[in-house]
Amino acid sequence: MHKHGELIGKILEKRSITDEAEIDAFLNPDYERGLHDPFLMRDMERACVRLYEAIDAGEKIVIYADYDCDGIPGAVILRDLFRLVGYENYEVYIPQRNSEGYGLNIAAIKQFADAGVKLLITIDLGITAVEEVAQAEVFGIDVIITDHHLPRVEASQDGHSSLALPRAYAILNPKTDNYPEKMLCGAGVAFKFAQGFIKKYGELYKIKSGAEKWMLDMAGLATLSDMVPLLGENRVIAHFGLKVLRKSPRLGLRALLRRINIDQANLTEDDIGFMIAPRLNAASRMSDPRRAYELLIADSRSEAEKLADHLSDINDERKVIVAGIIREVNKRLRQREPREVIVIGDPKWRVGVLGLVAGRLSDEYRRPAFVWGKDESDAIKGSCRSDGSVSVVELMTETRESFIDFGGHEQAGGFTVRSDSIHFLEETLSGSYAKVKREQKSADADIDIAGDLSLVNMENWRELEKLAPFGLGNPKPVFLFENVKMDKARTFGKNGSGEHLEVVFSDTGGNRTKAVAFFAGGNSFQAPVREGATAKLLGTFDLSRYGGRQELRLRIVDITN
Repeated sequence: MHKHGELIGKILEKRSITDEAEIDAFLNPDYERGLHDPFLMRDMERACVRLYEAIDAGEKIVIYADYDCDGIPGAVILRDLFRLVGYENYEVYIPQRNSEGYGLNIAAIKQFADAGVKLLITIDLGITAVEEVAQAEVFGIDVIITDHHLPRVEASQDGHSSLALPRAYAILNPKTDNYPEKMLCGAGVAFKFAQGFIKKYGELYKIKSGAEKWMLDMAGLATLSDMVPLLGENRVIAHFGLKVLRKSPRLGLRALLRRINIDQANLTEDDIGFMIAPRLNAASRMSDPRRAYELLIADSRSEAEKLADHLSDINDERKVIVAGIIREVNKRLRQREPREVIVIGDPKWRVGVLGLVAGRLSDEYRRPAFVWGKDESDAIKGSCRSDGSVSVVELMTETRESFIDFGGHEQAGGFTVRSDSIHFLEETLSGSYAKVKREQKSADADIDIAGDLSLVNMENWRELEKLAPFGLGNPKPVFLFENVKMDKARTFGKNGSGEHLEVVFSDTGGNRTKAVAFFAGGNSFQAPVREGATAKLLGTFDLSRYGGRQELRLRIVDITN
């Protein structure tokens, strides 16, 4: 192995990817080889046949998609499939986050029955909707569930637990069968459905083989923004998804990128996570989730631009609201000793933004955070985020009598609380925390490479690029630079807001590099930022393309003594 392969070799070894075939599959994602056969999903055949029969008989179909950056791109994938088939008797239904809440609801199903709907396809939801699916079947509506959330577990009489699955016509969810990639996102499952349908019926509808590749921009967008590990099939979807996103002809996507000054040809996973996903999610948090769907399917430039402006404006409003709640939360938390789990809420807080608040709290206080508000029907609802020490779904299952409803993943979830339990929720969850808590790994476990600042060069950047896209399960490699000096420090930000930090570091060998931290200040790290002081720096590579100039710098992970 020559010297530069060494850097990657070390990082992959650290991540237990050591076998030649594994290394090759990781560094050279291959579309044919890297995607599993969609028919490995238990009900794929049933789902495809049922969809074919519905199209053949001209039945009215509803695509019922979740309101976030996973469900909405998933709806776009099925809509693309219907366009390829030339089918028009369908509608896309996206529930309102603030009034209807997450998941299938009986009122909507009743409405579909009255409108003569015969087939309902869910996206990114439905695996826990036992009663709702039963109700749909009573109304004569077949349900195909496509989802990736954890199913409910029920304890039976003999003490064994079993999955409590809805009695749907077909269930596509890798967490309920033997499909090899357990961690697909919701749009990833919808993509497999489209891929399976094209494989089985493509010739009949004169659809070119591989036509689903143009849908990878949506599957990739969701995979990169939905906190699923970017390994295995997800890595392939994310890798090719980014390639398609950089060329995507979708007018809405292009308008949004123009609006936020991102060069489409150089789009990165960070642009998706920090810039695009928040704007698409702003639709459901602040107004109507349909606006995000309409943006992604827009077929005129003027409509695309109007929607891109709308989403950017409400995202700015969303930032102001979140910042206000965070200030209020910090004020309250300063007056009390934080317990193992933080629970905080206020009936005045807007339910749609509470997941963001919970995420910020869990990062800052390094513990699970549950944040609640009241929705339009006066129910106490909220969102929770994990700091990685526990699965929030396990934690809620352990204290299920406090909740009317809950669901989600290990990292993130949503819940509705009984009004008589809310005041004791922090105590109850903190009491259960020890039972489901996981072993913590040592902080050193996160360091990939230690060395001096001469490592920060374009040649190494190009090597590291081969490991991208980065995200959950495949984090950006973290470098440790010991004994480096802080030469200059300054804050910067839009309109002189000073909310970001920039520090110039040098080492004893005369190497210098710039390092930045967004939404951070001089006291955001374990050691304070002081010009002239020496410290240890933990950072990841960051290539800035700001103003059309390329500049390699570091993104600060931590500064310690």
